[in-house]
Formats: sequence, C-alpha cells, structure tokens
Amino acid sequence: METTRFTVDTSGRLVTDLTEAVVGFARERGGDGLLNVFLPHATCGVALMETGSGSEGDLEAALDALLPPDDRYRHRHGSTGHGRDHLLGLFIAPSLTLPVEGGEVVLGTWQSVVLVDTNRENDRRHVVLSLLRG
Repeated sequence: METTRFTVDTSGRLVTDLTEAVVGFARERGGDGLLNVFLPHATCGVALMETGSGSEGDLEAALDALLPPDDRYRHRHGSTGHGRDHLLGLFIAPSLTLPVEGGEVVLGTWQSVVLVDTNRENDRRHVVLSLLRG
C-alpha cells in the first residue's frame, strides 16, 4: 500500500475540493486498485458531489436544517454550534474509497472529491491518501 499525507486550509469554506490531489496521487502511481481518502478528524467529512453549480449552498442549507448551528447540543465546548460539528461525521463520513483503473480514479462526469468542514475553530485539516493495488 502506498500512502501520502498533506494539509489543507479550509478557512471560511464549507467545501474544499480535493479532486486534483486525489487524481494526481493515483496518476503518479498508475495501475489498478482502491484509493482511500481519510480525514483523521472528528469534525469534518469527505464526500462526492458536484461543485460549482450551487450545490455547495444547497449543502450548507441542508446541514443547517439537519444540524442547526446553535447551542442545543450537549457537546458545548467551543463556540456556539460546535456540538453540531461533532455530529457531522455521522452524516458525512471521514473516509471514502474509490476505484482506480490504469492510474485513473473512476469518477462520474460531475463528481468531485470534497472535504466538508463546518468547524470554524480548526482550519487546518490533514488528508491521508492510500492506494491499495489490485
């Protein structure tokens, strides 16, 4: 298995596109296998979504409706609404596995690999990419 790690600055952004880094990692290694994207954090997740079409705003509205950014949570350290950040990983997982064929990540036409981060108290996120050859 081959692994790399890097840090992403998510300052003020709900969605950070990781597609270029993920695709580049697979291309550099070539071959077939499974590529895992993992975020070693309790308050962010990784997902596949269309970007640049307004979906980011729709996602923000959906998360605000599902997990309101207020003080209703028992987990209350940090800023108001931080408790919801700790529930995000139950809805948007901290890992994602993608097939790789001939060094190319298999993605649909409009799919991008994104980091979703509602936590404004930590803007430095670590990403671990691992390729398991098949």
